[in-house]
Amino acid sequence: MELKEISLVATDVIIRVGLKILGAIVLWVVGRMVIGFAVRLVRRALDRQRLDPTLARWTGSTLVVVLNIMLILAILSLFGVETTTFAALIAAAGVAIGVAWSGLLGNFAAGAFLITLRPFGVGDFVTAGGVTGTVVEVGLFVTTLTTPDNVRTVVGNNKIFADTIQNYSANPYRRVDLLAQLSHGVAPAQAIGLLKDRLGNIPNVMKSPAPDVEILQFTPLGPVLAVRPYCNNAHYWQVYFDTNRLIRDAFGSAGFPAPEQHVHVRTAAAVGDGASAGRAART
Repeated sequence: MELKEISLVATDVIIRVGLKILGAIVLWVVGRMVIGFAVRLVRRALDRQRLDPTLARWTGSTLVVVLNIMLILAILSLFGVETTTFAALIAAAGVAIGVAWSGLLGNFAAGAFLITLRPFGVGDFVTAGGVTGTVVEVGLFVTTLTTPDNVRTVVGNNKIFADTIQNYSANPYRRVDLLAQLSHGVAPAQAIGLLKDRLGNIPNVMKSPAPDVEILQFTPLGPVLAVRPYCNNAHYWQVYFDTNRLIRDAFGSAGFPAPEQHVHVRTAAAVGDGASAGRAART
């Protein structure tokens, strides 16, 4: 083959490959734009239907993954790669990846169960997977929460689904548990009446059920009262701190003495003197 023919063949190959590469780039850019537009369209439609935010975000994430796989298959077919063969390769790779990354697939399966069973949703205040916070997103593999100290925390769905889940937002109210230590010189009935009269004045404390104030236990310092007002979860910490302040102010204004603990220390010299005095008394 002459040099001229080789040059013509090489030029033809370069042009064809270059056009395919250019077409792949254009298809990728346009495909990504179409995917973004389609996902935004679906999310708007779900928002108009007032679908649960958790399910809406999960649906959007799944749609993005599926459309990107379809785009990659279209680009490969542009280069002459058989999609059926590629699908078989994906299936084989999926088995291998499934064995190696069983935890990742477990997170995916757990995410599907969380969406189906819905033990919590976006915006709920929960304890899940050992983390307490507000749910920001339930994703395909992980759930994102914001803790009370404003730290964004990501927890694997499998860990959440396998552990105990506490949803503080599911019920209309929750109980605030506090303790009030009394001294032996204070009548428990007087202290109980004093607190019950004032707890209703704290903002956001519920009238029904009424706050509980009862003797919980006895200690060397004196009786211990269980002080338990009820409130909505959104007002929990405000009621918690206000109740603590009320206990101190109420007991102070009533003139209740502070609990005291007396400790008697016996030195070695005192023990020796006592033993000598005992022997002298016996003789």
